[in-house]
Amino acid sequence: MVKAAFQRYIDNFKGFRREVWILAIITFINRAGTMVLPFLSKYLKEDLNFSYSEVGWIMVCFGLGSMLGSWLGGKLTDKIGFYKIMVFSLFSSGVCFFILQFITSFWGLCLGMFLIMCIADMFRPAMFVSLSAYAKPENRTRALTLVRLAVNLGFAAGPALGGLIIMGIGYKGLFWADGATCIISILIFALLVKEIKKPKDLVQENAEKVVVASVFKDKIFWIFLFVSFATAMIFFQIFTTLPLYHHEQFGLTEFQTGLIMTLNGLLIFFLEMPIVTIFERKQIHKLQIMLWGSVFMALGFFSLLFNMWAGILLVSIVFITFGEMFIFPFSNSFAMGRAPKGHEGRYMALFTMSFSLAHIASSKTGMEIISHFGYQTNWLFMGLLGLVAVVCCVWLRNLVNREQGL
Repeated sequence: MVKAAFQRYIDNFKGFRREVWILAIITFINRAGTMVLPFLSKYLKEDLNFSYSEVGWIMVCFGLGSMLGSWLGGKLTDKIGFYKIMVFSLFSSGVCFFILQFITSFWGLCLGMFLIMCIADMFRPAMFVSLSAYAKPENRTRALTLVRLAVNLGFAAGPALGGLIIMGIGYKGLFWADGATCIISILIFALLVKEIKKPKDLVQENAEKVVVASVFKDKIFWIFLFVSFATAMIFFQIFTTLPLYHHEQFGLTEFQTGLIMTLNGLLIFFLEMPIVTIFERKQIHKLQIMLWGSVFMALGFFSLLFNMWAGILLVSIVFITFGEMFIFPFSNSFAMGRAPKGHEGRYMALFTMSFSLAHIASSKTGMEIISHFGYQTNWLFMGLLGLVAVVCCVWLRNLVNREQGL
């Protein structure tokens, strides 16, 4: 029984090209080293003694840099190709992380965070387009899921290791680890993966679509971007306000916070690929799955309103994790599938920019609400935003059905 279940789990990972596996491996190495992000708000607040408002503004600069980087990455990917953008982005951002640790002033960190994220997030749209080039047409959603698994397995290891590094040698160690893993991962990619042009099957696949005159006139895509923005804004609370809440409400250490983040990563590692495979086999509409995910996201934050028991943090992270598994793989796939031939980079740039904008809004909104009204009001606001995303998913599904004549 156990052997059969294990074999079914392994079968979910079959059929990928070698390049897709290498992309997943370098993504894991890179994300395992991304130890700064989960502890960034704590580093700014507790180590550098910035106020909630100042932390919020630094995170705004973080998000603005991410937005500009995503846009540049998408634009340049369409012009010069994904390969060069990926190599430049990861190598340069690795060097920037080494430098960032020496900046401690408010304005210096605002500028530093903006520049480093501008460079680092050029990688994301390029990486999405690379998957469309290296993965077989029938495997593209699962290939996206495989890379997401690598991201989350990296995040499962990263925060726990990051907590130990902080307790052992302090926050500075995180910057060295993050920079080194960026450089190591992209060197592996450059040595093992050759640059290729877009395969014929992708061109044929997109050639059958109705070409949108401009991405800015694609109403369905813009409503979808709002859903992506809203759900990402809720999700990013686990990197900004929740680590502070763990300590201030329940007295958790950095290591204990890291373990809760690890639970998120492990659940995704073991469950996401089977869930995606089942949904694809049953041909459930991507927008329907995103609707269920939005419900889980909302429940994750409504549950935090019951703040008398530390175990509620585990209940909340489980709800948020299921929301993440239902939303993000299928939103990636919907965005890529919506893009007409030759516009993949621009569509994926706007998609990743919605996440960057969410990072800006999530950190600043969350910090300001907490500063003025407390944590409970913030959890209520995030839960209600999740319900707005649910309504938008219903609206979006109806529009897509009408477009397809259903």
